[in-house]
Amino acid sequence: MNQRSDNYFSEKYQLTLPHSEVLAAEKYLSGGKALDLGCGRGRNSLWLNSRGFDVTAWDNNPTRLARLDQIVLEEGLRDITTGIQDLNTLRFNGAYDLVLSTVVMMFLQPQTIPQLIADMQASTVRDGYNLIVAAMDSDDYPCALGFPFTFKSGELSHYYRNWHIVKYNEHPGQLQKTDASGNHYTLRFATMLAQKARIKD
Repeated sequence: MNQRSDNYFSEKYQLTLPHSEVLAAEKYLSGGKALDLGCGRGRNSLWLNSRGFDVTAWDNNPTRLARLDQIVLEEGLRDITTGIQDLNTLRFNGAYDLVLSTVVMMFLQPQTIPQLIADMQASTVRDGYNLIVAAMDSDDYPCALGFPFTFKSGELSHYYRNWHIVKYNEHPGQLQKTDASGNHYTLRFATMLAQKARIKD
């Protein structure tokens, strides 16, 4: 494995940096298999691969996936498998050490979320992790961007009430998208890293 710096791919290929919560989770992770749901051009997938993960990267945008495939080819990377998938209609299973979804769920249909999270949980091995970052709609930071779905306060953590929640907050954060004045939109984000609880003997 050739470990890259955190900004290697962003500087060489003009990608956004890996999500800060992915970087922050590194101290809990020890490689294995990862599933990146809504991977985009691969900022998180490439970083995880450089940290020893065998990565499955899914997105519904063929152009973004083609860019990721091109980088994988240029870098001679192994253990990154991409696929065009629509998370609104997808059912899946597997045995992953990490399943992540960063800044993706707000683009999905509300009826998708319960089953998607159930599949994420079922596809995670014992002691594995789920990492989710998704926009909220709150009274103090109302979402006026027309996202199909936003979490309410406490909603995401409730889905993981039987897991060990390593980190959870609903702090304000900025989207990359800007308004007409060039200011970044600020919303609250449900941010969670949770570990699948051991099955008691």
